[in-house]
Order: sequence, then structure tokens, then C-alpha cells
Amino acid sequence: MNALDPAIPWMAGSILGFPVLTFLVLGLLALLARTPPERVVARSAGLTFGLSLLATLATFTTMELGRQTKLVLGFGPWFQVGGYDFEITLLLDRLSLPFLLLTSTAAWLIGVFSVRYLHRDPGFVRFFALLMLFACGMLLIVLAGNLDVLIVGWELVGLASSLLISFFHHRKEPVRNGLRAFVTYRICDMGLMGAAGLIHHYAHAASFGPAFEVGGDAGALAALPAHVAPWVGLLLVFAAMGKSAQVPFSGWLPRAMEGPTPSSAIFYGTLSIHAGSFLLLRAQPVLERAPAACILLVVIGLLTSVHGTMSGRVQADAKTSLAYASMCQVGLILVEIGLGLPRVAMVHLLGHACLRTVQFLRAPSLMQDLRRVEAAAGGPMGPTGQHIERLLPLRVQRFLYHLSVERGHLDTFLEMLLVQPFLRVGQALDGLEQRWLMLLSRKAGWLGRLGRAVVPAVLRERFKSLMAPRSAP
Repeated sequence: MNALDPAIPWMAGSILGFPVLTFLVLGLLALLARTPPERVVARSAGLTFGLSLLATLATFTTMELGRQTKLVLGFGPWFQVGGYDFEITLLLDRLSLPFLLLTSTAAWLIGVFSVRYLHRDPGFVRFFALLMLFACGMLLIVLAGNLDVLIVGWELVGLASSLLISFFHHRKEPVRNGLRAFVTYRICDMGLMGAAGLIHHYAHAASFGPAFEVGGDAGALAALPAHVAPWVGLLLVFAAMGKSAQVPFSGWLPRAMEGPTPSSAIFYGTLSIHAGSFLLLRAQPVLERAPAACILLVVIGLLTSVHGTMSGRVQADAKTSLAYASMCQVGLILVEIGLGLPRVAMVHLLGHACLRTVQFLRAPSLMQDLRRVEAAAGGPMGPTGQHIERLLPLRVQRFLYHLSVERGHLDTFLEMLLVQPFLRVGQALDGLEQRWLMLLSRKAGWLGRLGRAVVPAVLRERFKSLMAPRSAP
């Protein structure tokens, strides 16, 4: 390996620095109630994403020419608790560089597309501010050198996703769907927090090792004890299920199509939907020692692929069909990770992200494209789909159709098994609180009556006269 080029750290830092700076400027202007014109915001966004993309290309080219396979950038400790140091580190390796190039390119492409798509929309500036926030979060996930930094980006991506789902907040349905996505994120994020706690407790660090490197430093994940690694693997799989919309937490993804088409493309076609896969690829040393987590990953991925295929075939709108198609392909990517094929999963992920981005951006022109597809395929679903359906009895076809229309009744099961018990626990706690407040109020009233009975009336009147405000002479 050749000597490190001193320009690489500056270029790598600028990839994340440009979106952070633009987001802070837009946020400050929003706080000061000074809305910049659309032209200024559009040029600022194009310049920000363009410079970030150029910095990514320069970093990628410099590392390849210098044969640098790994670069760790340290920015000192974030904070310290007891004997634990939470370091801010960025990692560039053979896993992060392709995702970094994908993230920068997709952010620039969606930024350019959104200028015309949201022209004269009242939330024009708000959309680009949230797009910058998402870019910051996604770049942090990709560049994270340890699990602590990844969690920060993970939460920023979830927040930006929920806010963009409810972008058209003058209607109730987008707000309700945004809240549902946010709650799903928070439930599954408990797995990520639990995994971070176990890693810090047993390994005293949460650093990642470079991926796809044989015989290299595997980071703190490989230092976990044998009895802890399976639990960490299961927790990471649980965390990935929420972001990647896997069964049974897949109900939020079709509802996320309430947001603008550009945000749907970059979130649920390109980047956010693959954040769970990236996390598992980064945590491959843990999965290699957690066979139960790998088996669970394969089962969940297969179930999600079947569910996404069946439900996507009966949807009436293009964006929802594409959402189920993304869900299906991500399920297959997770199967590949569970089978121990990380390189295959990475190639699959990159190809799927590029294809799905184009399809989401072309969704408004679907009717024009559909006529060409039907003319070429010989029917709405093509001859292959028709032959497959003829193999099934009519009663089975009707049952599968109704099951697909109801989206597998997953929302009903979650309502019965998760939401309703949680609400009952909350109602029970609320009842206990009300009883405690009533008890305190009764004690306060009893003490007041006791004081009035013990203290003479003359002293009470004297005290009132002393506390009464005096008029100016």
C-alpha cells in the first residue's frame, strides 16, 4: 500500500461538509423567517450536491490510483462516559466508496429533478432543507467508522423520511402515514440501540473494520464474545427490518408514497430502503458468528419477497407498485446477505438502486410507457404471468387475490399483537396516574381543612392583610 495522499482527508471531509453547511444556512434563514427565492435555493442545492459529487469522484479516483483500500479519519472523542470513548471516525473502504458514489450521484440527480417538479410549491424551501438533512444522514451512515456515528446518521434519515412523507401536511392522511413510519422506525431502532449497548459493554468500542478485506482488522465487532455475537446479530437484523420495510414491519412503505415523487425516488428506490442492507453488510463479522440471525434473515427476506410480489401485482397506482417491488428486491438482497454472499448482495443493491430511481422518476409518465410495454408483451402482465396464473385453481387464485388486496392482513396482526397491547399498557399507566393525583388532591384538601381548624381566624386574617398588595401613596 502506498503512502496516504494528504488531500484525501480534506476531500472526504468536504463530501459531508457541503450538505451540512447548506442545511445549517437554510435552517438559520427559516428561524429568522427570511425565505430565500426559489432561484437561490435551487442554485445552492445544485452547487452543494455538485461539489459533493465532485469531491466523491476525486476521493474515489485518488484512492484507486494510489491503491488505497482503507482510510480511517479520526476527529477525536465525541464524549466520554466512564471508561467508554465515543469517537467520531469516518471509514472509506471497498464497501463505503461505491455507496458513497451512489449517494452523491442520487442526491445531485434528485436535487436537479426536484427544482422543476416542486416549482412554485409552498414547501419548496422546506423540501430542499429536508433533502439536505437526509443527505447529511445518509452520508454519515455510509462514512461511519463506528456504530455510534452510524446511529446519528440513522436517526437523521428516519426523521427526514417521516417529515417528507407528511410533506403535504394540509391533509390528514400524509401526516398519519408519516407518524406511522416514524413509530415503526422508533420500534426497530431499539434493536440498534441494544446492539450498540452490548458492543460497548463487551468490546469497549464500536469501531467497524474494512469490508471485503481478507486477514485485515475486523474492528470491535469481531472482538465480541461467542455468547454475545448471536444476540448482537439478532438485534441488528431487527433494526434493519424497520428501515428496509421487511415483514411484518412493511405496512409503512406503501403509505410512504404520500410524499413527493422525488423524495420517494431517493428514499424508497435508491438509498433509505437500502440502509438496513448496508448496516448488515458492514456488520458481516457479527453475522458470520450468528447462524440464527442469518437463518432469520433468509426467512424474513423470502417472506417479504413473496408478500411484495403478491401485493404489488394488485395495486392500482404506479408508486405503490414500485414500493412493493423495492420491498421484494430488498428482501432478496437480505437473503443473499444471510447466505454469506456479501459481494453478490452489494452488486444487486447497486443495480437495483439505479433501476428503481429511474422507475420512480418516470412514474408520472407511466401511462405513456405502459402502452409501449403492453404492445411489446402482448397484454397487461405479459404472457409469462398469464401462464403462471393458469396453473392455479380458480379458488386458489381468488384467495390469493383477496389476500394480496388486504396486503396479507399484516396491519391487522400488528394492531392485535403490538399496537393494542401497547395502548392497554398506556391506558393502565394513565389510570394509575389519575388515581395518584386524586389521592394527592384529597390529602391536600384534608391538610387545608386541618390548618383552618388549628390556626385561629384572627391570625389568618392578619396573614392575608400582610400578603395583600399595597396601593401607591
